[in-house]
Amino acid sequence: MESIKIIINKWKDGTLRDIWEEWCWIYSYAKRYKKEIVFYIVLGLFGTVMGLGLSVVSKYMIDIVTGYDTSSLWLMIVATLGLNIFSLVFGSLNSRISLKINIRIQNDIQADIFDKIINVNWLDISKFHSGDILNRFSSDASTVAGSAIGWFPTVVTNVFSFVGAFALIMYYDPIMAAIALGSSPVLLLTSKYLMGRMRKYNEKLKIMNSEFLAFEGETFNNIDSVKSFDLVPLFSRKLRDFQKRYKDISLELNTFSIKTNIWMTIIGNLVSYACFGWGIYQLWTGRITYGTMTLFLNQAGKLSSAFSALVGVVPSTISSTMSARRIMDIVELPKEVREKEDTTYLQEVADKGFGIKLEDVFFAYVEDKQVLTSSSLIARPNEIVALVGPSGEGKTTLIRMFLGLIVPNDGTAMLVDCNGDEIALGAATRRFFAYVPQGNSIFSGSIADNLRMVKEDATDEELIEALKIACAYDFVMAIPEGINGKLGEKGRGLSEGQAQRIAIARAVLCDAPVLLLDEATSALDVATERKVLKNIIQQRPNKTCIVTTHRPSVLNMCQRVYRVMDTKITQLDEEESSRMAMDF
Repeated sequence: MESIKIIINKWKDGTLRDIWEEWCWIYSYAKRYKKEIVFYIVLGLFGTVMGLGLSVVSKYMIDIVTGYDTSSLWLMIVATLGLNIFSLVFGSLNSRISLKINIRIQNDIQADIFDKIINVNWLDISKFHSGDILNRFSSDASTVAGSAIGWFPTVVTNVFSFVGAFALIMYYDPIMAAIALGSSPVLLLTSKYLMGRMRKYNEKLKIMNSEFLAFEGETFNNIDSVKSFDLVPLFSRKLRDFQKRYKDISLELNTFSIKTNIWMTIIGNLVSYACFGWGIYQLWTGRITYGTMTLFLNQAGKLSSAFSALVGVVPSTISSTMSARRIMDIVELPKEVREKEDTTYLQEVADKGFGIKLEDVFFAYVEDKQVLTSSSLIARPNEIVALVGPSGEGKTTLIRMFLGLIVPNDGTAMLVDCNGDEIALGAATRRFFAYVPQGNSIFSGSIADNLRMVKEDATDEELIEALKIACAYDFVMAIPEGINGKLGEKGRGLSEGQAQRIAIARAVLCDAPVLLLDEATSALDVATERKVLKNIIQQRPNKTCIVTTHRPSVLNMCQRVYRVMDTKITQLDEEESSRMAMDF
């Protein structure tokens, strides 16, 4: 009755319900690998049977050596050697095959989780720190993968081992079997207590690991700033603070584990001593042989070991379900909405260009904190349109809206084709845009690798042409290996202006009808900036180019200039644009 009350209380506070939901999610992966799971179970059961066989053979070997029975000496020797050799070969093959299966399954699960994370709505996923996402994808996904394939075989194998050992002892001595089983109720009740405590500690450790990984990533990604502002002492203190917090949580968990282990060891030892005492008494009275005594002790140990392993499934299950919950928190976020309407016809008219039209748009990242209100904008093919205004007023928000990363809370954001047909901006229209973001967007690898991200089958000639349009050809050719020259993380080895031009060349190679430049020429000199923009427009006459900028040289080239300020988009007339350019 007490156990039933505990389960009811756990269900009421949501613990068991959460664990059940999380385990069902893990099972959704496990059921994909039924054949592999059955294979693991067969291997485990076969290994257990061999272990039982060796125990029986050892009993008879001891009886032979102690003089009880010498008639089957050579048979037992052959059986012992054969079982040991077979066990060695079987164990080696099992280890090899198991590793291959585990790697394949973990790769499959991680790939599936990666695809789900990468397709989550941008606005929702941006609320998570990149270090936290990385920790969930790597550490938590690995835990889930191991549990998905290993949990059920572990339970089945240990249950079979427990039943087999118990049956073997029961066959020779029912009283010994009852004594060996004595620790089971105590260990079962202990597992109830373990469940709640282990869940709490696992949650703390996983949160701490995510925070620590985020700290490391940010520190090393911004190491230039850390050194430039002489922040090394500050970040060293932060590191040691993380280490202290991690140490405290780990020691707290370790203390709990030690106490639990001491308790379980005492229970196990009491049972072992009872088994040993009963066996000695049986041996002393002549009711059993030395071989049978050895068999009893061996199987009693296996019985306790199998039951402890089953109890040990509890903390590993808690860890797995915690990892599952952390992944579920991300993969169950809303996915990007892709329009059901067929947009393939747009590809047929892409050469004629697309316009962008916003009408009476409202948008807020946080409720009651508007970024855009009642705002409209239009950009047509063969135009350069500028977005200007103070930092933090919504220019980058507009770029995200053009790319379909966010959608208006109210109003419309449309892509307009040459026939005047309109389709809502979103994930489905993103392929018609090329984008050069603020900051450094260069990946490690060769320059050619960076460019071919947007067009994998591009020839070297196409890469060179894109570099020329972006005014990057000369400095790239000065690199020893040219377009195959290797770059470090974030384009280490390039100046800021050179990195910008590589990013522009990548967008040029994409050759999309609409080009978005978010402060993408800020590190270029005026002459290079004007030349790059002219080259881009000439590359495709019907290209629509939208730039966010603070540079007067760009404003003088624009057909339209919009000011983004105080949540409003306002088109400036020619006089206002000229005055703004002069005021820079």
